[in-house]
Amino acid sequence: MINRRRFVLSSLAAGLLPFGAFAQAPKRIGALFAGRIDDGGFMQAGYTGLINSKQRFGVDVFWTDGVKPERPLLEEALRKLASDTPALVVAHGGQNNDAAKSVAAEYPDVMFVVTQGNVTGPNLASYEVLQEESAFLAGMLAGLTTLTGTVGHMSGIRVVPGLKGRAAFANGIAYAAPQVKLLTNFSGNQDDSALSRKVANAMADAGADIIFTMLNAGRTGAIEACRERKISQIGNVGDWVATMPDVFIASAIADSGLALLAACEDIAGGKFTPGSISKVGLSRPEAVRLSMATNLPADVRQKIDQAAKDIMSGKLAVSTQWEGPEFSNP
Repeated sequence: MINRRRFVLSSLAAGLLPFGAFAQAPKRIGALFAGRIDDGGFMQAGYTGLINSKQRFGVDVFWTDGVKPERPLLEEALRKLASDTPALVVAHGGQNNDAAKSVAAEYPDVMFVVTQGNVTGPNLASYEVLQEESAFLAGMLAGLTTLTGTVGHMSGIRVVPGLKGRAAFANGIAYAAPQVKLLTNFSGNQDDSALSRKVANAMADAGADIIFTMLNAGRTGAIEACRERKISQIGNVGDWVATMPDVFIASAIADSGLALLAACEDIAGGKFTPGSISKVGLSRPEAVRLSMATNLPADVRQKIDQAAKDIMSGKLAVSTQWEGPEFSNP
Protein backbone atom coordinates (compact mmCIF):
# COMPACT_ATOMS: atom_id res chain seq x y z
CA MET A 1 0.00 0.00 0.00
CA ILE A 2 1.32 3.49 -0.79
CA ASN A 3 0.10 6.97 0.13
CA ARG A 4 -0.47 9.68 -2.49
CA ARG A 5 2.06 12.44 -2.57
CA ARG A 6 1.14 15.54 -0.53
CA PHE A 7 2.03 17.84 -3.40
CA VAL A 8 -0.19 16.07 -5.93
CA LEU A 9 -3.46 16.07 -4.03
CA SER A 10 -3.11 19.50 -2.46
CA SER A 11 -2.21 20.95 -5.86
CA LEU A 12 -5.03 19.14 -7.62
CA ALA A 13 -7.63 20.34 -5.14
CA ALA A 14 -6.34 23.91 -5.23
CA GLY A 15 -6.09 23.94 -9.02
CA LEU A 16 -2.40 24.79 -8.97
CA LEU A 17 -1.29 22.42 -11.69
CA PRO A 18 -1.79 24.22 -14.99
CA PHE A 19 -3.22 23.02 -18.22
CA GLY A 20 -0.48 21.43 -20.27
CA ALA A 21 1.63 20.70 -17.18
CA PHE A 22 3.25 17.83 -19.02
CA ALA A 23 5.08 18.55 -22.25
CA GLN A 24 4.35 15.24 -23.91
CA ALA A 25 1.70 14.43 -26.48
CA PRO A 26 -1.83 14.16 -25.06
CA LYS A 27 -2.72 10.73 -23.74
CA ARG A 28 -6.18 9.24 -24.10
CA ILE A 29 -8.06 8.18 -20.99
CA GLY A 30 -11.34 6.28 -21.01
CA ALA A 31 -13.64 5.98 -18.02
CA LEU A 32 -16.58 3.80 -17.03
CA PHE A 33 -19.33 5.10 -14.77
CA ALA A 34 -21.78 2.45 -13.58
CA GLY A 35 -24.48 5.04 -13.02
CA ARG A 36 -25.46 8.55 -14.00
CA ILE A 37 -22.80 11.23 -14.26
CA ASP A 38 -25.36 13.76 -13.01
CA ASP A 39 -26.41 11.79 -9.93
CA GLY A 40 -25.29 14.47 -7.48
CA GLY A 41 -23.09 11.90 -5.76
CA PHE A 42 -20.34 9.37 -6.36
CA MET A 43 -20.59 9.10 -10.15
CA GLN A 44 -20.79 12.83 -10.66
CA ALA A 45 -17.72 13.32 -8.44
CA GLY A 46 -15.79 10.89 -10.62
CA TYR A 47 -16.98 12.53 -13.83
CA THR A 48 -15.89 15.91 -12.48
CA GLY A 49 -12.47 14.44 -11.78
CA LEU A 50 -12.26 13.17 -15.36
CA ILE A 51 -13.19 16.53 -16.87
CA ASN A 52 -10.75 18.29 -14.56
CA SER A 53 -8.06 15.91 -15.81
CA LYS A 54 -8.66 17.07 -19.36
CA GLN A 55 -8.44 20.71 -18.33
CA ARG A 56 -5.40 20.40 -16.07
CA PHE A 57 -3.26 17.81 -17.79
CA GLY A 58 -4.19 18.20 -21.44
CA VAL A 59 -5.30 14.57 -21.79
CA ASP A 60 -8.02 13.44 -24.16
CA VAL A 61 -10.94 11.84 -22.33
CA PHE A 62 -13.91 9.72 -23.31
CA TRP A 63 -16.35 7.76 -21.21
CA THR A 64 -19.31 5.43 -20.94
CA ASP A 65 -22.01 5.98 -18.32
CA GLY A 66 -25.39 4.61 -17.34
CA VAL A 67 -24.14 1.00 -17.24
CA LYS A 68 -25.88 -1.22 -14.70
CA PRO A 69 -23.51 -2.53 -12.00
CA GLU A 70 -23.67 -6.13 -13.23
CA ARG A 71 -20.40 -7.89 -13.99
CA PRO A 72 -21.15 -9.01 -17.60
CA LEU A 73 -22.29 -5.49 -18.52
CA LEU A 74 -19.31 -3.88 -16.80
CA GLU A 75 -16.91 -6.22 -18.59
CA GLU A 76 -18.51 -5.47 -21.95
CA ALA A 77 -18.22 -1.73 -21.36
CA LEU A 78 -14.59 -2.00 -20.24
CA ARG A 79 -13.70 -4.05 -23.32
CA LYS A 80 -15.19 -1.37 -25.57
CA LEU A 81 -13.17 1.31 -23.82
CA ALA A 82 -9.96 -0.73 -23.91
CA SER A 83 -10.37 -1.63 -27.59
CA ASP A 84 -10.08 2.08 -28.42
CA THR A 85 -6.38 1.86 -27.38
CA PRO A 86 -6.27 4.45 -24.60
CA ALA A 87 -3.29 4.84 -22.29
CA LEU A 88 -5.58 4.27 -19.31
CA VAL A 89 -9.06 2.93 -18.57
CA VAL A 90 -10.57 4.02 -15.26
CA ALA A 91 -13.42 1.99 -13.78
CA HIS A 92 -15.04 4.31 -11.27
CA GLY A 93 -16.23 2.46 -8.19
CA GLY A 94 -15.48 -0.72 -6.28
CA GLN A 95 -18.34 -2.53 -8.03
CA ASN A 96 -15.88 -2.80 -10.93
CA ASN A 97 -13.24 -4.82 -9.03
CA ASP A 98 -13.90 -8.22 -10.56
CA ALA A 99 -14.76 -6.95 -14.04
CA ALA A 100 -11.64 -4.77 -14.23
CA LYS A 101 -9.34 -7.54 -13.07
CA SER A 102 -10.72 -9.84 -15.75
CA VAL A 103 -10.63 -7.34 -18.63
CA ALA A 104 -7.20 -5.96 -17.67
CA ALA A 105 -5.79 -9.45 -18.18
CA GLU A 106 -7.21 -9.43 -21.72
CA TYR A 107 -5.57 -6.09 -22.63
CA PRO A 108 -2.02 -6.21 -21.19
CA ASP A 109 -0.90 -3.15 -23.16
CA VAL A 110 -3.57 -0.90 -21.59
CA MET A 111 -3.30 0.39 -18.02
CA PHE A 112 -6.38 0.01 -15.81
CA VAL A 113 -7.48 1.67 -12.57
CA VAL A 114 -10.37 1.00 -10.21
CA THR A 115 -11.25 3.94 -8.00
CA GLN A 116 -12.43 2.92 -4.53
CA GLY A 117 -11.09 -0.49 -5.49
CA ASN A 118 -8.86 -3.10 -3.90
CA VAL A 119 -7.52 -5.00 -6.92
CA THR A 120 -4.10 -4.98 -8.55
CA GLY A 121 -2.28 -6.66 -11.42
CA PRO A 122 0.60 -6.22 -13.88
CA ASN A 123 -1.34 -3.42 -15.59
CA LEU A 124 -3.91 -2.69 -12.88
CA ALA A 125 -3.91 -0.40 -9.84
CA SER A 126 -6.48 0.90 -7.38
CA TYR A 127 -6.88 4.42 -6.04
CA GLU A 128 -8.97 4.73 -2.89
CA VAL A 129 -10.30 7.71 -0.99
CA LEU A 130 -10.87 6.47 2.58
CA GLN A 131 -14.51 7.37 3.01
CA GLU A 132 -14.61 5.15 6.09
CA GLU A 133 -12.65 7.80 8.00
CA SER A 134 -15.24 10.53 7.47
CA ALA A 135 -18.03 7.96 7.91
CA PHE A 136 -16.66 7.07 11.36
CA LEU A 137 -16.83 10.74 12.35
CA ALA A 138 -20.38 10.87 10.96
CA GLY A 139 -21.30 7.94 13.20
CA MET A 140 -19.87 9.74 16.21
CA LEU A 141 -21.87 12.84 15.34
CA ALA A 142 -25.10 10.88 14.89
CA GLY A 143 -24.60 9.11 18.21
CA LEU A 144 -23.84 12.32 20.07
CA THR A 145 -26.75 14.36 18.66
CA THR A 146 -29.70 11.96 18.31
CA LEU A 147 -32.64 12.83 20.56
CA THR A 148 -34.54 9.58 20.05
CA GLY A 149 -31.63 7.19 20.57
CA THR A 150 -32.16 5.69 17.09
CA VAL A 151 -30.31 6.59 13.88
CA GLY A 152 -30.39 5.21 10.36
CA HIS A 153 -28.00 4.34 7.55
CA MET A 154 -29.10 3.96 3.93
CA SER A 155 -27.21 2.68 0.92
CA GLY A 156 -27.94 0.84 -2.31
CA ILE A 157 -25.72 -1.91 -3.63
CA ARG A 158 -23.33 -3.97 -1.52
CA VAL A 159 -19.90 -3.01 -2.75
CA VAL A 160 -16.76 -3.12 -0.62
CA PRO A 161 -16.45 0.68 -0.11
CA GLY A 162 -20.12 0.89 0.87
CA LEU A 163 -19.81 -1.96 3.35
CA LYS A 164 -16.68 -0.40 4.81
CA GLY A 165 -18.42 2.96 5.10
CA ARG A 166 -21.42 1.40 6.84
CA ALA A 167 -19.14 -0.47 9.24
CA ALA A 168 -17.20 2.67 10.06
CA PHE A 169 -20.42 4.62 10.67
CA ALA A 170 -21.68 1.88 12.99
CA ASN A 171 -18.37 1.76 14.82
CA GLY A 172 -18.35 5.54 15.16
CA ILE A 173 -21.75 5.36 16.85
CA ALA A 174 -20.54 2.61 19.18
CA TYR A 175 -17.40 4.58 20.01
CA ALA A 176 -19.24 7.76 20.97
CA ALA A 177 -22.65 6.52 22.18
CA PRO A 178 -22.88 2.72 22.50
CA GLN A 179 -26.47 2.90 23.76
CA VAL A 180 -27.74 4.30 20.43
CA LYS A 181 -29.62 1.92 18.11
CA LEU A 182 -28.66 1.68 14.42
CA LEU A 183 -31.07 0.88 11.59
CA THR A 184 -29.07 -0.02 8.47
CA ASN A 185 -30.38 -0.77 5.00
CA PHE A 186 -28.96 -1.68 1.59
CA SER A 187 -31.98 -1.25 -0.68
CA GLY A 188 -30.34 -2.76 -3.78
CA ASN A 189 -30.40 0.45 -5.83
CA GLN A 190 -28.32 3.63 -5.51
CA ASP A 191 -30.55 5.65 -7.84
CA ASP A 192 -34.18 4.71 -7.04
CA SER A 193 -35.57 7.84 -5.42
CA ALA A 194 -39.02 6.38 -4.76
CA LEU A 195 -37.54 3.38 -2.98
CA SER A 196 -35.21 5.57 -0.94
CA ARG A 197 -38.13 7.69 0.14
CA LYS A 198 -39.98 4.60 1.37
CA VAL A 199 -36.96 3.37 3.32
CA ALA A 200 -36.39 6.77 4.93
CA ASN A 201 -40.03 7.00 5.96
CA ALA A 202 -39.93 3.50 7.39
CA MET A 203 -36.83 4.38 9.41
CA ALA A 204 -38.55 7.52 10.70
CA ASP A 205 -41.53 5.39 11.70
CA ALA A 206 -39.10 3.16 13.61
CA GLY A 207 -37.80 6.13 15.58
CA ALA A 208 -34.76 7.35 13.60
CA ASP A 209 -34.24 11.10 13.82
CA ILE A 210 -30.92 11.16 11.90
CA ILE A 211 -30.18 9.18 8.71
CA PHE A 212 -26.78 8.78 7.06
CA THR A 213 -27.29 8.39 3.30
CA MET A 214 -24.67 6.74 1.09
CA LEU A 215 -26.70 7.05 -2.11
CA ASN A 216 -26.42 8.57 -5.55
CA ALA A 217 -29.49 9.86 -7.41
CA GLY A 218 -31.67 7.99 -4.91
CA ARG A 219 -30.71 10.50 -2.24
CA THR A 220 -33.43 12.81 -3.53
CA GLY A 221 -36.19 10.60 -2.14
CA ALA A 222 -34.50 10.42 1.27
CA ILE A 223 -34.14 14.22 1.30
CA GLU A 224 -37.82 14.65 0.57
CA ALA A 225 -38.78 12.22 3.34
CA CYS A 226 -36.46 13.82 5.88
CA ARG A 227 -37.75 17.28 5.08
CA GLU A 228 -41.36 16.18 5.43
CA ARG A 229 -40.75 14.24 8.64
CA LYS A 230 -38.55 17.02 10.06
CA ILE A 231 -35.63 14.72 10.76
CA SER A 232 -31.98 15.32 9.97
CA GLN A 233 -29.70 13.77 7.40
CA ILE A 234 -25.95 13.25 7.09
CA GLY A 235 -24.74 13.13 3.50
CA ASN A 236 -21.63 11.74 1.86
CA VAL A 237 -19.24 12.37 -1.05
CA GLY A 238 -19.88 16.13 -1.36
CA ASP A 239 -20.75 18.93 1.06
CA TRP A 240 -24.50 18.64 1.50
CA VAL A 241 -24.47 21.00 4.48
CA ALA A 242 -23.57 23.82 2.12
CA THR A 243 -26.20 22.72 -0.40
CA MET A 244 -29.20 21.95 1.82
CA PRO A 245 -28.65 23.21 5.37
CA ASP A 246 -32.34 22.78 6.23
CA VAL A 247 -31.94 18.97 6.02
CA PHE A 248 -28.26 18.14 6.49
CA ILE A 249 -26.46 18.54 9.81
CA ALA A 250 -23.25 17.07 8.41
CA SER A 251 -21.68 15.45 5.37
CA ALA A 252 -19.02 12.75 5.35
CA ILE A 253 -17.03 14.18 2.46
CA ALA A 254 -15.05 11.66 0.45
CA ASP A 255 -14.29 13.16 -2.94
CA SER A 256 -13.73 10.14 -5.14
CA GLY A 257 -13.11 12.52 -8.02
CA LEU A 258 -9.68 13.22 -6.54
CA ALA A 259 -8.85 9.53 -6.78
CA LEU A 260 -9.67 9.56 -10.49
CA LEU A 261 -7.82 12.86 -10.91
CA ALA A 262 -4.70 11.47 -9.22
CA ALA A 263 -4.74 8.39 -11.46
CA CYS A 264 -4.97 10.58 -14.55
CA GLU A 265 -2.17 12.80 -13.26
CA ASP A 266 0.05 9.76 -12.78
CA ILE A 267 -0.57 8.36 -16.25
CA ALA A 268 -0.11 11.79 -17.86
CA GLY A 269 3.15 12.34 -16.01
CA GLY A 270 4.53 8.87 -16.60
CA LYS A 271 4.37 8.04 -12.89
CA PHE A 272 1.65 5.41 -12.92
CA THR A 273 2.51 2.38 -10.75
CA PRO A 274 0.59 -0.79 -11.61
CA GLY A 275 0.20 -3.33 -8.85
CA SER A 276 -0.33 -0.64 -6.19
CA ILE A 277 -3.21 0.63 -4.07
CA SER A 278 -2.95 4.36 -3.37
CA LYS A 279 -4.90 5.68 -0.38
CA VAL A 280 -6.05 9.15 0.68
CA GLY A 281 -7.59 9.90 4.09
CA LEU A 282 -8.29 12.66 6.61
CA SER A 283 -4.74 13.95 6.33
CA ARG A 284 -5.87 15.32 2.94
CA PRO A 285 -8.91 17.42 3.97
CA GLU A 286 -9.46 18.48 0.38
CA ALA A 287 -10.49 14.87 -0.21
CA VAL A 288 -11.75 13.51 3.12
CA ARG A 289 -13.34 15.36 6.05
CA LEU A 290 -16.59 15.74 7.99
CA SER A 291 -18.43 18.94 7.16
CA MET A 292 -20.60 20.01 10.12
CA ALA A 293 -23.43 22.53 10.51
CA THR A 294 -22.34 25.65 12.35
CA ASN A 295 -25.14 25.35 14.92
CA LEU A 296 -23.96 22.03 16.34
CA PRO A 297 -22.96 22.13 20.03
CA ALA A 298 -19.37 23.22 20.61
CA ASP A 299 -18.58 20.18 22.77
CA VAL A 300 -19.74 17.84 20.00
CA ARG A 301 -17.57 19.60 17.44
CA GLN A 302 -14.61 19.39 19.81
CA LYS A 303 -15.06 15.64 20.24
CA ILE A 304 -15.25 15.14 16.48
CA ASP A 305 -12.19 17.29 15.86
CA GLN A 306 -10.20 15.40 18.48
CA ALA A 307 -11.23 12.04 17.01
CA ALA A 308 -10.09 13.22 13.57
CA LYS A 309 -6.69 14.14 15.00
CA ASP A 310 -6.45 10.75 16.73
CA ILE A 311 -7.26 8.93 13.47
CA MET A 312 -4.59 10.85 11.57
CA SER A 313 -1.99 10.21 14.29
CA GLY A 314 -2.81 6.50 14.44
CA LYS A 315 -4.04 6.70 18.01
CA LEU A 316 -7.58 5.79 16.92
CA ALA A 317 -8.07 2.96 14.42
CA VAL A 318 -11.16 2.95 12.22
CA SER A 319 -12.51 -0.56 11.93
CA THR A 320 -14.24 -1.52 8.69
CA GLN A 321 -15.69 -4.71 10.14
CA TRP A 322 -19.22 -4.86 11.53
CA GLU A 323 -21.96 -7.44 11.91
CA GLY A 324 -25.47 -6.77 13.01
CA PRO A 325 -29.15 -6.89 12.05
CA GLU A 326 -30.34 -5.06 8.97
CA PHE A 327 -33.44 -3.03 8.24
CA SER A 328 -35.55 -4.59 5.48
CA ASN A 329 -37.00 -2.71 2.54
CA PRO A 330 -40.59 -1.66 3.25
